[in-house]
This record gives sequence, C-alpha cells and structure tokens, in this order.
Amino acid sequence: MKRREFLNRSAILGATLVVPTTQVFNSCGLIVGDRSRNVLQVIDPNKTMVGSLPIIRAFPGGAKDYISPFVLFDEFGEVSVNAGAKPLGVEAHPHAGVVPTSYFISGSGHHKDNLDYDLQINQGEFMMFNSGRGAIHMEETGQHLYQNGGMYHGFQIWLNLPAKHKYVNPNTFIHSEKDLPIVSTSAYSVKVILGEYEGKRSSAETLTPAFYYDVKMNGNSKLNFDVEQSHNAFIYVINGSLELKGQVQLKKNQLALFERNKSEIEVFSPSSSEYLLLGGQPLDDPIVSYGPFVMNTEEQIQQCIKDYQAGKMGNPALIK
Repeated sequence: MKRREFLNRSAILGATLVVPTTQVFNSCGLIVGDRSRNVLQVIDPNKTMVGSLPIIRAFPGGAKDYISPFVLFDEFGEVSVNAGAKPLGVEAHPHAGVVPTSYFISGSGHHKDNLDYDLQINQGEFMMFNSGRGAIHMEETGQHLYQNGGMYHGFQIWLNLPAKHKYVNPNTFIHSEKDLPIVSTSAYSVKVILGEYEGKRSSAETLTPAFYYDVKMNGNSKLNFDVEQSHNAFIYVINGSLELKGQVQLKKNQLALFERNKSEIEVFSPSSSEYLLLGGQPLDDPIVSYGPFVMNTEEQIQQCIKDYQAGKMGNPALIK
C-alpha cells in the first residue's frame, strides 16, 4: 500500500455509545465501601475491521481524560483460524508517539518491523512496540496458528507517550508469561501485565505509572483493588458479568470508566468472569491524533506525515 493511501484510510475511527450509569439492577453482592469509586460512565464498544482482523473497539482515542495514559482499546477476535489458512492481519503501517501493546488470550501473533524485529508472540505473552519518533510494523496471525489452527483472541491497547518522550528511539520487546506474575487464591487470580499487585511486579516498564491486570474470578466473589486517588482506572469485561458500586451491572464487552479521588475499586462477580482492569497517572498533555500518530500538536502530526512519506520511518514495502 502506498504511503499516502494508508494515511488517507487510517484515521482513528469508531464512535462509542455512552450508557447512563443510573440504571439499577438487583444486587446479590452489595457494594457499600466509602472509599470505593463510583462509575463515571459505561461504554458499549463498536465492531469494526482493521485489515482482515475483526475488532471490538471500546474507545477510539482521546476519550476525555479518564483513560489516560491509554489512548486506544481494541479487542481482536475471537475468530477461528484453520490450519494452513492465509494469515489474518494488517499490512505494514507506521506509528509515532505511542506504544501499541499486544496481549494474547489465545492463539499467536507475528510482528515484523523496520527495527529488524521479526517476532512470534504466543498465548499469554505481552508485546510493547514503542514507536517513539516513528517506526513501521506489520501484524498477523502467528506461526502456531498457521500450523495447528485454533482460536485467535487478544487485545491491542495503545499506551500514550508523555510529551517529553515523543521522540525517543523506537524499540520492541516481548514479555514472556514467566515475566508476568500471577497472584491467585481459591476465589480469583490476577495476572500483572503492567504495574504491581500485592507485591508482585511485571517486568514490563513504562515511562509513567500505569497498571494492566487480567483478572479471573469465581462466582459469588468480591475483590477490592487499591488505586492512587489521582490515577485513572477503567474495567473491561471479557467473559461473564460484573457488578460495580451503585449496583451498576457490566456485561461482556462493556467498559466502565471510574471517577477519581477515591482509593478503592470494588468488583463483585455473580458468576465466573474474566476482565481487564487498567489505569494509571493521567499525562495531562494535549492529544492530537491522526490515524496511527498520537502527538501533542497539529504541527507534530504534519511532521510525522512528512517523515513517513519521505521514508524516514522505514520502507513498508520491505516488511512482509
């Protein structure tokens, strides 16, 4: 695909539907903690396609300041892949000013970029592609799925770079499952993808404080998370349903943003469930985004476009 064609077709798109949080449901797990956060709003994602991948997009970027330091949230799959089938994926494309992260619930992925990384990402692993001042990569279903078939399911979530780090040198790193600790009891498990939980810290490092947990809970169980009062937090249901403070019920594929200024998040799971809990310190930087570029000014965006078209981010024709 020609550089100009890609840029014209790749703006961050996808409106979201905000559902008022005043709807009340019958509660089996009363949540009454004075230190716990209220739900700000519930978001129903949109279904779309990115390349040949089916995507559920929970927010498309710049959704107020309650998602910072994150700027985009996509769930890819679930989709069944037949052994030997043509890989599903997205052709070589650029990024700048942002860290696209990939986490695989099931299946495997293939990442190749202009930084000389050609990597297979397996189930349970976590990849960070720090695009910095600009880099190109391609993404597709991985070798394991090509050989064996199976389900392809995971998340690409973009972590925004602080203004002073927008022009760092790009790099790519995969964190294996052994580097992502799990805290578990008879009632729940918390996999620490970013940040720390109960003294267990992920090997993945960020430039500002952020957390990202994959949580599984048994039915009729409750879990409290401690959060810095000034930090953002949001929750996304992968499977099952949850009840949050105020008797707000969250269903599969819904996302809830929390208010700030309280130090706990309380979650009740009426039946077995799996969800992601993410958040961190808001960057408080202006955001100007155009497709794969997330910067702080329009001038920076225009420079990204010029750099890409001039080949300064690499040659997409060489990444296949």
